[in-house]
Amino acid sequence: MPLSYLLRRPSPALVALLGATALLVVAALAGALPSLAAATLSGAVGCALAGLRLSRLASVGGRSRRARRCRRAAAQLDAAVLVVGLTVAVLPLAAPSHRPEVAAAGLLAAAVSYLGGLLTLPGHSRLTARARLRRGVDTAGLGTALVFAGWVLLPPGVVPVLVRVVTVVGAVGLAGLLVSALADRRRRPGAALCRAGAAGALLGLADLVVLSSYRAPQQATLTVVPFLLAGVLLTAYGATRVAAGDPPLGNGPAPAWPRVTAPAAVAGLAAGHHLWAVGDFTPTAALLGLAVIPPLIGRELITAADNRDQARQLAAREAHFRALVTGGRDLILILDDELRVRWLSAAGPRWFGLRDDEVRGRPLADLLHPDDVPAALAALTDPAAARPPLLVARMSTGDGGWRETEATVSDQRGVPEVDAVVLHVRDIGERRRLERELHRLAAVDQPTGLANRRELVRVLGERRPEPATLLLVDLHGLGAVTERSGVIAGEAVLRTAVRRLRDVVGSRDLVARVAGEEFAVVSDLGPVPAYALGGRLVAALAEPCPASGEMVRLRVSVGLAELAGAGPEDALRQADLARRRAAQLGHNRVEWYDAYLEEQLVRRLDLERELPGAVARGELDLVFQPVLGLADRLPVGAEALLRWRSPVLGTVLPAELLPVAEDLDLVGELGRWVLERSCRQLAEWSAGGRRLWMAVNVTPRELLAPDFLPGVAAVLAAHGVPADRLVVEVAEHRLGAEPATVVARMAGLRSLGVRTALDGFRAEQASLAQLRRLPIDLLKVRPQLVATPDGPGRPMIDVVVSLGERLGLTVVGEALESDADVDLAYRAGCRYGQGFALVRPATAERVEAFFAEFPSASR
Repeated sequence: MPLSYLLRRPSPALVALLGATALLVVAALAGALPSLAAATLSGAVGCALAGLRLSRLASVGGRSRRARRCRRAAAQLDAAVLVVGLTVAVLPLAAPSHRPEVAAAGLLAAAVSYLGGLLTLPGHSRLTARARLRRGVDTAGLGTALVFAGWVLLPPGVVPVLVRVVTVVGAVGLAGLLVSALADRRRRPGAALCRAGAAGALLGLADLVVLSSYRAPQQATLTVVPFLLAGVLLTAYGATRVAAGDPPLGNGPAPAWPRVTAPAAVAGLAAGHHLWAVGDFTPTAALLGLAVIPPLIGRELITAADNRDQARQLAAREAHFRALVTGGRDLILILDDELRVRWLSAAGPRWFGLRDDEVRGRPLADLLHPDDVPAALAALTDPAAARPPLLVARMSTGDGGWRETEATVSDQRGVPEVDAVVLHVRDIGERRRLERELHRLAAVDQPTGLANRRELVRVLGERRPEPATLLLVDLHGLGAVTERSGVIAGEAVLRTAVRRLRDVVGSRDLVARVAGEEFAVVSDLGPVPAYALGGRLVAALAEPCPASGEMVRLRVSVGLAELAGAGPEDALRQADLARRRAAQLGHNRVEWYDAYLEEQLVRRLDLERELPGAVARGELDLVFQPVLGLADRLPVGAEALLRWRSPVLGTVLPAELLPVAEDLDLVGELGRWVLERSCRQLAEWSAGGRRLWMAVNVTPRELLAPDFLPGVAAVLAAHGVPADRLVVEVAEHRLGAEPATVVARMAGLRSLGVRTALDGFRAEQASLAQLRRLPIDLLKVRPQLVATPDGPGRPMIDVVVSLGERLGLTVVGEALESDADVDLAYRAGCRYGQGFALVRPATAERVEAFFAEFPSASR
């Protein structure tokens, strides 16, 4: 590892140093240069290069604690390298007899500096007692083997004391450095390099001590060159790696076999060389050789104890794992590279019905539902496909059934200890059943069992084949049944309506309840069949329903909208607009949506939004149309006509205004305003001596209000208007089939002295029949609706006028738009007339100016 680290990416300086060293060694071997000089130059240059790098590390760095320790360690290691270089450089200058002492002094100084630098390096961790004992035994074994090797490799004869000390102490120190370097090689590779470098440099100095003590040949001095160069360079590169953070080389402990086999290998090689070179061992050498055995035995005992502890821990973990796996409901499958079942947990036979002997060795595809196999195998085998977090599939239960499962996939084929695909399979059948039930509950209207609005929107959002139609059905009166007859009766009518809905629609049509009285049908029918379906729905739902002993008849409005190109909300809006149009046109009918309909309904919505508060905002106005005598064309009265001057919508006429006011229950408020303003204006005109009458239109709803008669009397009294000057008009087409209450209220008006008029008389058989029952004073007819001037209907207007005169009624011709209309009304016997052909409606000021032209008009 040290040599490969140095040579992996050699720097130019390192390449130059190695080249120069090689040249020096070759020159020394060739006799061109003294061997000691070559060794001195090589060592000095190597120490200078390593020292320069260590000096840079000692002078730069951050302010953290680790950075400060790195600088101190680099400074002490730099001192050790300088000592090694100085020792090598000074050695040729010393006398041959003093060279052993000089080399030993340098060895001691370098050892002290190295020790301080290595202990200062950051990253130390506390060792356990077992780890310290193991490292001590390894050091003792390797140290004893090195002492034995050094002893038997020394020349025969008397061994100098200095050599003995260096051999024994150096071997033990060298063993400690090498053992610790091997132990930290993965976790702290930079510190391991520093220790290996210290061992190499100190070994080179120890070699110098031995060689100089025995006065060895000069060429033997070249043996110290590789130790010195490798030692100082590894020290510098190791310190550089530590300063850079010392990233680990891998996980897990360092292999133990080098520390176990190295002592035996060193001792064996040394003993073999000694037997080959010398032939026998001295007692001291024999004792040193035997001393290698106890550390090896101790190491084996420690290893056996470690193995027992690891086996015990492994057994405990396996028992813990088995307890977790055996008691769990999740099924664990271990698959090989071909996705065959290699192992399954105890949950297989217990919860999934899968026996071990029937499943082991079978492909995973045999356990999955055929429809789920392609997706599962693609997810597990296709490297380009994104691995799903959960693999959902139906798994066999062993008895022919299927169970819904989801599995967590863990691909452990890259882990040598596992080399398999691990599936953690969970039974999700109950959860899926609950999810489906919750979805059903969330999509169903509970009282009826139909789909709810949320489900309807979801279905409308799906792509549907054309044609497709949405029918929106409104059952008017369903809520009134509940209010009138109780909840039980309302639920009975609701069930009957739902049953009829289901009976009429097709089996593939979706029926949903949108709101309390609104239902929807989504059908794949085209426009014509869908309209026919709407008609069948109206016919079925309009049939009387039994409820609490009575028969209830609901009114039905159906709106249709095509689904082609429309989103869910747009389709619902369009169908609702068509439904509202059907309701406005009288219920029990079917209406299609179209753009013009939407414009009308948008206009209606604008009216409904703006009309409330119009009285308070002063937006209402009156125009007056004078009533003239047809014989003399003198004014006898006027009819008050309501106008709404909306700043948003413009001028709105009564034909458009009154239906909206009735729906918003604002007719009473508007009627009171019209009556009060009309009487005030009549009072102003009467102040000039004119005896005119004012006609005011009222609806049956106003007429039937409890406070209508008192309100009329109060307004007349407030403005001092004689009662006979006020004419209350009621439209004949709005009286209904049973006008008894209306007759009573009109009689009440006559008792107050107020005159009454029947507006828009249609001259039909029913109208003629009820003419006798109505307490009216004036009858207003339209000649152009009764007959044409020379047509066969001309005698009919004569009949109407003659009947009116015989009943004591004054007949007024209205809507006289041309001179022909005026002539027709006059010849028929109409006494009065009004219309554009006579005078157009105008403001109070213009009408008053018109009256001023007839100062004698007084009727």
